[in-house]
Amino acid sequence: MKLTLIFTFLILIAVQFSAKAQKYQLKSPDAAIVINLNVGKEITYSVQQQGKNLIQESAIELSTNKSKGGWKVSKTATSSVNEVLKPVVWVKSETIDNHYNALTLKFSNGLSLEWRAFNNGVAWHWLSDLKGSYQILAEKAAFQFAGGAKSLFPKEDQFFSHNERDYKAFNVSDIDSTKLASLPTLFDVDGTKIVLTESDLWDYAGMWIKGAGKGKINAVFPHHPKTKKITSDRDERVSQYDSYIADVNGPKSFPWRVLMINTADKDILSNQLVYQLARPATGDFSWVKPGKVQWDWWHYNNLYGVDFVAGINNDTYKYYIDFAAKNHIEYVLLDEGWCDTRDLMKQSPGIDVEELAKYAKSKNVDLLLWTSWLVLDKQMDQALDNFQKWGITGIKVDFMQRDDQDMVNYYEKVSKAAAKRKLMVDFHGAFKPTGWNRTYPNVMTSEGVLGNEISKFGAAITPDHTTTIPFIRMAAGPMDFTPGGMLNVQKNDFAAVPSEPMTMGTRCNQLAMYVVFESPLQMLCDIPTHYYKEPEAMQFLKEVPSVWKQTVPLQAKVGDYVAVARQAKNSDWYIGAMTDWTARDLNLDLSFLGDGQYKMMVWKDGINADKNAKDFKQETIEVNKNTKLNIKMTTGGGYVARLVKI
Repeated sequence: MKLTLIFTFLILIAVQFSAKAQKYQLKSPDAAIVINLNVGKEITYSVQQQGKNLIQESAIELSTNKSKGGWKVSKTATSSVNEVLKPVVWVKSETIDNHYNALTLKFSNGLSLEWRAFNNGVAWHWLSDLKGSYQILAEKAAFQFAGGAKSLFPKEDQFFSHNERDYKAFNVSDIDSTKLASLPTLFDVDGTKIVLTESDLWDYAGMWIKGAGKGKINAVFPHHPKTKKITSDRDERVSQYDSYIADVNGPKSFPWRVLMINTADKDILSNQLVYQLARPATGDFSWVKPGKVQWDWWHYNNLYGVDFVAGINNDTYKYYIDFAAKNHIEYVLLDEGWCDTRDLMKQSPGIDVEELAKYAKSKNVDLLLWTSWLVLDKQMDQALDNFQKWGITGIKVDFMQRDDQDMVNYYEKVSKAAAKRKLMVDFHGAFKPTGWNRTYPNVMTSEGVLGNEISKFGAAITPDHTTTIPFIRMAAGPMDFTPGGMLNVQKNDFAAVPSEPMTMGTRCNQLAMYVVFESPLQMLCDIPTHYYKEPEAMQFLKEVPSVWKQTVPLQAKVGDYVAVARQAKNSDWYIGAMTDWTARDLNLDLSFLGDGQYKMMVWKDGINADKNAKDFKQETIEVNKNTKLNIKMTTGGGYVARLVKI
């Protein structure tokens, strides 16, 4: 790591003193992105890229009930960092280049402001040196986008939310104070894509946004809960809020406000700023094991062609375990139904989790258990101790639906308690990831995405949607979308069938999700009955990994198409491509391959996939790094390939 610190009143480029304001400028390492700061009665910033205005002058501020004296700068510090990060659990890559320039302004009121400029984005956060107890009364974060900006806006109704939204197209100038959105949110400024989100969110409230008209967006925050009311076996709602955002005790580093800046749509797929800005892990997490998961809930255990009564019972789960063992699937998840939702110690009739865990381990498979957050909160030590005793390796924690300070603290409580017992975590009914997987590498994935489960109930999960989420929700971190449906249909043939769900788009579109979508715990959502009938699809699913050594974006346009190449730990390469409802050809450059020849095994849309979406064709060809590949995808189509060096 190259690290230089200079405590001085001169910063990287310039500091200008005047009676009105002090001006500071910070540039990215490649000098393409420029941040201009003005510090006077208020603090404002602007962001340009290659001379183009992205964010015009916008105000930021942190207000406490203890800091006084305004924004008088007492000290400045600059640094330049160029290091390589090595994630405990790979997602996009085994290493991450972490290269940025930083500026810290220390104020006489006990607060500091740190900015970082990367080649692919900017971020800032507040720091406090205040002692004792105090409250964060307000945080201002404004974003005055340049004229003509557009947005894909995950519009919300209220703070109590699963954050499972589709993305509404708005001109930013039309987003007013009645429009609330969760993060991440995508903005388009004259072709430059900006993903707004946050990182390192701990012991604070999550950031949301509202419009203010005329191209301006303001951050808003759920305030600290004053009173709460339990309304069901899984829901706790805030009935009254305090007048402040958070309670704080002593010095604190606050969450990063992140603007991921991408000149090409495909660059979003390799942007890892949320991870880079998160607090590093401490302790040993070498026991964490990514993998694929056979899921039960999507199809309500609706097995057929078996010699036992299917349902929530040991026979059904042993069938899942046997299937997983035969197909290189590391885990089986027992979702809701294995226990009383109000008592994790009370198993459902016909279920013996400890027996199942022993059976699974005899087959080199492990078990994950679902729980609602509320019952886990009441029984945490008892439940997790028992899970560990039974041989469980992970938990799926569901239905939090809030991100006020109290609930954010619950996420850390679970992450720590699970890590103590060497349990992995999958958060559902959750807010977006904010770098959890760096701070607690046992947090493998999370929901906060309008995912495949919704295909049970309606027609929301379209190829338009699935070619949008890689550029917005997935930019924040791993997402538990739960791909793998085998009953594939085109738009006009879709029907909601909860016990045997369909998916819109082709078979190869679903297969491609295992390469395009990132989740170190990656679900197979369908029933083994269907998978056994599809051995050609299982040839791919049994080999495709859930984490990646290297990621190479190939072609992309938000909401239209995406194509990406990824390298597995064993050095095999995989290509995944998906399109929206428009059939299209893509030309792919295979120069990412190493020297030599590769056998390329292909699963592509069949000639009749535009009518019967289950139609696909396999072929094997020989390629090398000089190959220029043309691929064809039908409406709602997809394409996957596995490349093995000869």
